[in-house]
Amino acid sequence: MTGRTALRWAGYVAVAIAFAVACAFLSNWQFTRNEDRSAQLALVEANYDAEPAELDELLPRGGALDPADEWHPVTMTGEYLAGDQVLVRNRPHGGTSAFEVLVPFRTTDGRVFVVNRGWVPPGRDSPEPDAVAAPPAGTVTVVARLKPAEAAPTSGRSAPEGQVPTISLDLVAAEAGLTGDVVTSAYGLLVSEDPAPAEALGALPTPSEDPGPHLSYAIQWILFAIMGFVFIWYMIRTERRHRREDEEDAAAAALTDGEASPAVDTVVPATLRRRRDGKRDRDMEDEDAILDSSRR
Repeated sequence: MTGRTALRWAGYVAVAIAFAVACAFLSNWQFTRNEDRSAQLALVEANYDAEPAELDELLPRGGALDPADEWHPVTMTGEYLAGDQVLVRNRPHGGTSAFEVLVPFRTTDGRVFVVNRGWVPPGRDSPEPDAVAAPPAGTVTVVARLKPAEAAPTSGRSAPEGQVPTISLDLVAAEAGLTGDVVTSAYGLLVSEDPAPAEALGALPTPSEDPGPHLSYAIQWILFAIMGFVFIWYMIRTERRHRREDEEDAAAAALTDGEASPAVDTVVPATLRRRRDGKRDRDMEDEDAILDSSRR
């Protein structure tokens, strides 16, 4: 094996190692995402259908939502501030860019908590909804599942008057003109209202139970890393076989041209050397027969 060949093979191995390191990084990333998704599913399973707690029990005044309480139902009594309703635009429901309806709810102890009551489709002849069903008037008992506030858009995306681009509760409070003790760390996904409204909005979907493809992707990246080394081994093995075949072909060609040089002899296989030596013996026998016949 020449120095150039060894250097080339070392390059092949280096490429395989670099590829394996990249695959290991991507595999670990997918394993982490799978663990995060599993934790989300476990949280939903534990909280989604839990017995409703009082709002103050899970979200005390001046406190923030504990991530472990996401999806947990809370109950509260008060009245909707229907005149301060805000729409969240571009929400994917019903195969359209729908609107989710946020209505502030003032509890009997004076706190203002934003409730997501459901969704409405865009209008038939305009992007704005044709109508939005009103919430129940007067004193209402509401059960809602806790959700953390969404981040404000970083792209400067805005919305028309009376609408917001995301459920950033600071944006919602500013758009609705809310004052006083406004909860801005969490909002609620409506579960039920008592009394029930005259007309219901589109129901918000339940969270997906799909674990996602992260685990299978993680395993695939490991297999890709192994395949990289197998491919490099195959390339080196193939190159060595081709070199051996080329040497044997060169030796065979040298035999057909006549006496092989010492350099060629070093690469001639044993079978070819025996074939060559046998041919020399037959030639010598033929020459002796010719000499004997001439003497006679």
